[in-house]
Amino acid sequence: MAKILVIRLSSFGDVAMLVPVIYSVATKYPQDRFSVMTRKSFAPLFENLGFNVNVIPFDINGKHKGIRGLLRMANKLYVMGFTHVADEHDVLRSKIIRFIMRIAGHRVACIDKGRKEKAEAIATKKLVPPLKTTVQRYLDVFDKLGFPADITFTDILYFVPREFYNLKAIATEKKGRWIGVAPFAKHKGKIYPLEKMEKVVEMLSKEPDTTIFLLGAGKEEREVLNKWASTYPNVVDTSCKLKLENELLLMSYMDVVLTMDSANMHLASLVKTPVVSVWGATHPNMGFYGFGQDPDNAVQIDLECRPCSVYGDLPCQRFDYACLGYITESMIIDKIHKVLDKQKEKKG
Repeated sequence: MAKILVIRLSSFGDVAMLVPVIYSVATKYPQDRFSVMTRKSFAPLFENLGFNVNVIPFDINGKHKGIRGLLRMANKLYVMGFTHVADEHDVLRSKIIRFIMRIAGHRVACIDKGRKEKAEAIATKKLVPPLKTTVQRYLDVFDKLGFPADITFTDILYFVPREFYNLKAIATEKKGRWIGVAPFAKHKGKIYPLEKMEKVVEMLSKEPDTTIFLLGAGKEEREVLNKWASTYPNVVDTSCKLKLENELLLMSYMDVVLTMDSANMHLASLVKTPVVSVWGATHPNMGFYGFGQDPDNAVQIDLECRPCSVYGDLPCQRFDYACLGYITESMIIDKIHKVLDKQKEKKG
């Protein structure tokens, strides 16, 4: 029996994209054991993927902070009897751990993030064909370790009862169409202007038999979402009202989710809910598109300067973020309606 340590500490969206891979590999190799080391807050993503999958919480701001904390964790891992290490992060912390494991005689493999290809794509603006997806890059690590597998994952809630009672803080039953709206992202280059997004919410809230659920976290985000929910009818602010597992459950009942290039795109993908995603400084062909999502559901415009960043963290060279500002509210609304029409056709 092999014992495989899998390392991916952040970010939320990247950790979420690891879920289909862990499920698929662990399902193919039931005789082996897979331990995912990640932040404690991300642990629910891996807790129901199979009997041979468990989580090792990494307290990045607590007992595992700094070099002493990292060495404390490394010492713990050293005595746990791992035979293989899959470094799906390739940052300083994971490099130190895999170095220690390698000199201890364990087999180690590391992700190839494709930094050269991504830098070239940013420089040339050539993204056809699309770059290798992050999910495939994760799979490649297991292939290097001797655990090749195809993706068999479909839905993170496959083994979990969908108990509507757990959503009582938000809703008692589903009526009409449910649309999720997640207007935030980590970087400004990925956030659709809030005044324009508010207009989208206003327009959607006026549609018959439609309820809008606003998704977000953090004090500033909550203030914005609470204001929108208080201003427009049929709009519910869900921020900080649900645990991660119940947020996934809520998303599973939605007919479509409107997101940025953000973690919520990947969370909705884990429950097979269609996503309309808005792209600015980044690009869906860079390898971070939602797992299983239809490429036609991406909202973006062509500009000679985009994409200008892999992660959306660089300041706009034009100073106006035209890549986002030039996207009209009607473009987003139209895309949402197309997805809803497809959903209606499937049901009918």
